[in-house]
Amino acid sequence: MTVALVSPHFAHTYEAEFKAAVAASGLECELVLLPDDPEARLSAEDVARVDIAFFSLDIFPRLSRGFFAATAGAPNLKWMHVFNAGVDNPVFTAFIDRGIRLTTSSGSTAKPIAQTAIGGLLMLARRFPAWAESQRRHAWEPIRADLPPDLDSQTLVVLGVGAIGDEIARLARAIGLHVVGVRRSPLRDDDNVDEMAPPTALKEILPRADWLALACPLTPETRGIIGQAELALLPRGAHILNIARGEVIDESALIDALRSGHLAGAYLDVVATEPLPAESPLWDLPNVIISPHNSAIAQGNERRAVEYFLANLTAWAKGEPLVNEVGR
Repeated sequence: MTVALVSPHFAHTYEAEFKAAVAASGLECELVLLPDDPEARLSAEDVARVDIAFFSLDIFPRLSRGFFAATAGAPNLKWMHVFNAGVDNPVFTAFIDRGIRLTTSSGSTAKPIAQTAIGGLLMLARRFPAWAESQRRHAWEPIRADLPPDLDSQTLVVLGVGAIGDEIARLARAIGLHVVGVRRSPLRDDDNVDEMAPPTALKEILPRADWLALACPLTPETRGIIGQAELALLPRGAHILNIARGEVIDESALIDALRSGHLAGAYLDVVATEPLPAESPLWDLPNVIISPHNSAIAQGNERRAVEYFLANLTAWAKGEPLVNEVGR
């Protein structure tokens, strides 16, 4: 008998789907429910029985402490699935180091994140920050000089063409941008980019970028990948879109480039220190749009993450490869 640790919300809301997945896989599976109380903890007997665990969206953040207290002490835990895509937090590394298989729901939030990134692009391209400032002052101030260039004459470079980066590329091409993707693997037929380049060619690609979208995971290779030298390679008047992690870019260099006018603007869903400190200059730069690491918000995210978990549950039961498994 396999024992799965899940939330009461999951057990109640997705009972039919869970039973169908278990039946399809031929797995005998019993659910252990995480206490629906932030201060409560699972009993030692139940912790010892847990084989698999689902860190679902409803657990975060209210029940996270109880979930990780249980799974950290579960001696028979073999596999954990998480609702999120990024697993650079040390809490997840600890499970991988224990030899526990870890899978993510990477791709479940690709569409809302990409739509938000393109929303930031359009707001910057069409000068919405200037109009918003005029509105706050009740001032009727049409833009009649320094007109924005047409988007279909511009190039977007997407650093990191995974599920999110590819969806950004698809939407960008739909509004006329020429899209260059940057990733280690070569171009595939189903990629939504016009060109693909390896990370080793980044410095040759950056001078072509009117827009640079950062959509890569945070790894030792991508930490600080965009620094002062890389920002200087961008054309004057370029823009940054960051929905990756704040640490992939040198924030001080970014602020300097925005203040000097070398960069025309930035949409930032992520920053180096979160929450963004009140004293950060980024709050007050007129050419910066900030969202509080919130670009993924969408009602359908929970169900999409559950679908990834249930598909992997079937694969796990059958000994098949798991989707979005994180390597050591």
